[in-house]
Amino acid sequence: MFTEMLAIAACAAVDDAVAQSVREARASFNRAIAEKNIDTISHVLTENVVLVTGTDSIQFLGREAQLAIWSEDFSKDDRLVYERKTDCVMPSPLYPIAIETGAWRGALEGDAGDFVSGLYTAKWRLADGEWRLEAETFMTTGCGGALCPIPASESQP
Repeated sequence: MFTEMLAIAACAAVDDAVAQSVREARASFNRAIAEKNIDTISHVLTENVVLVTGTDSIQFLGREAQLAIWSEDFSKDDRLVYERKTDCVMPSPLYPIAIETGAWRGALEGDAGDFVSGLYTAKWRLADGEWRLEAETFMTTGCGGALCPIPASESQP
């Protein structure tokens, strides 16, 4: 608990250009998801980006793998629109990297009642003067409507 309090205090003290730049990059990524803009997503990701999904911990390794899942997602009529909301950005005092933590939510287009949500951590790296995403790990903690799993007690005969 003490460590968590220190982390919260450290995050609250961060109010600099690095944190603002990472928040802007995150906002750009969120807009790209909403607008199905694969080019912007490609620009935000590093070549060797890692994504670990929230429910089943599937790993997508590399920009091309992640672009493939976004392209497939964008082609679906019942796609989820994901948004990440940054709670904290903490830059490294040693290297051009930063950690971001926050909450995420994915909802069916036009139906906010059907959703999944949770927490995430992301690692960013400054490359060629821009903050690019190196890794994201998600954990699913909530759901609503049709996107909630059937409880095990209801799925057994």
